[in-house]
Amino acid sequence: MNIVVTAGNTFVPIDSVRGITNRFTGTTGARIALVAHARHHSVTLCTSHPDMLASLGVPIPTDTPRWQVRPYHTFDELHALLAVLCQDPTTDALIHSAAVSDYRCTGVFDQQMRDRSASKIKSDEPMLWLRLERTPKLIDLVRAQWGFAGVLVKFKLEAGVSTTELLAIAERSRRQSQADLMVANTLEGVQREAYLGPIDGTYWPLSREQLPTVLITAVESVAATRPRHRP
Repeated sequence: MNIVVTAGNTFVPIDSVRGITNRFTGTTGARIALVAHARHHSVTLCTSHPDMLASLGVPIPTDTPRWQVRPYHTFDELHALLAVLCQDPTTDALIHSAAVSDYRCTGVFDQQMRDRSASKIKSDEPMLWLRLERTPKLIDLVRAQWGFAGVLVKFKLEAGVSTTELLAIAERSRRQSQADLMVANTLEGVQREAYLGPIDGTYWPLSREQLPTVLITAVESVAATRPRHRP
């Protein structure tokens, strides 16, 4: 299969030197991509931290057409990458683990609500206000806008919920995005475990070490039940 994996975070520019982001570096997505490659799939890893690969302590594929790393930095760059890859008829699966920004900065204002947007915003104001606007959910564009017919894996992170609540939220979210599989975890437990499903009608608890291999096995299983969608 040709598998696309997204990993890392997106950067929200405020000006040419400042921005907002989150703490995720894409380690999980990179490990998933490496397992997929080791299982003889062709892999395109879209990551905001390509330099992180060297820190994983495992061999990185080189000189092989089955491995590509496509770097991105901002929401718009990831959006453009996915629009192309999801509409490529040779893409068989998308594993979307990137932590994508929910908002983008569309204005900077002082206390009198005067526009202070600039290439580099001056630091002479005691207070500035940022206007943030929602970004579209990239995962929801995959089927509805880009017509992707391959295997789709969604990731969901929640905070301050019980396991029962997490899995209920995750399944509703999976159905909304028309994803085949969901990886769900809590912020409190993100370093320890994740839940993968639905497999045989339920969600399986997995350690972070187990997740890449079990996930790729599940993707292979889903792909085997449907015809290849290439023209």
